[in-house]
Amino acid sequence: MSVSQKHPYHLVDPSPWPLLGSLGALASTIGGVMYMHSFQGGGTLLSLGLGMILYTMFVWWRDVIRESTYEGHHTFVVQLGLRYGMILFIVSEVMFFLAFFWAFFHSSLGTTVEIGAIWPPKGIDVLNPSEFPFLNTLILLSSGAAVTWAHHAILAGFKKQAVYALVATRRPLDYQGNFLITSRNHTIADARNETDATLHLNQAQ
Repeated sequence: MSVSQKHPYHLVDPSPWPLLGSLGALASTIGGVMYMHSFQGGGTLLSLGLGMILYTMFVWWRDVIRESTYEGHHTFVVQLGLRYGMILFIVSEVMFFLAFFWAFFHSSLGTTVEIGAIWPPKGIDVLNPSEFPFLNTLILLSSGAAVTWAHHAILAGFKKQAVYALVATRRPLDYQGNFLITSRNHTIADARNETDATLHLNQAQ
């Protein structure tokens, strides 16, 4: 911290990284949509956007580390602000999911005449909740329990237990990832066929 500074706050210097990260997010979003719809150059734009995001993460965190260690800008007040910021971020995520589930239960439990007073609305094919959604729930709960086990094992100094717990956390995710990769092409092909059939039907009408 500068000797002439009379307050405990960190006034950040102008930085290009927020703008670069925003452009990377925009490029990756547009490129992802183009790639999923088989537009030429979509994969290139998606890769460019992801590369910009990764570069932004590297250089921005590098600057944060330099400011907090070598330059000494992270005083107690700054650290407190960072903690409050993370808490508010987590609260915002909780409120997002609260609103999401509120909207879902409001629509499903109190159906309106606009959708035929039924849920799900007519014409929407839903997944069987006892199949893949149930598997996802089991993987989520088991991996959460295993990583909590690993955390407590690390705190207690049981390194071997921590390794076992981390392996138990990772293994179901590997199986799920392999399953998603193998079933991805089949799902995308089905969606494209349904879209093409709908377009042809509309054109015929």
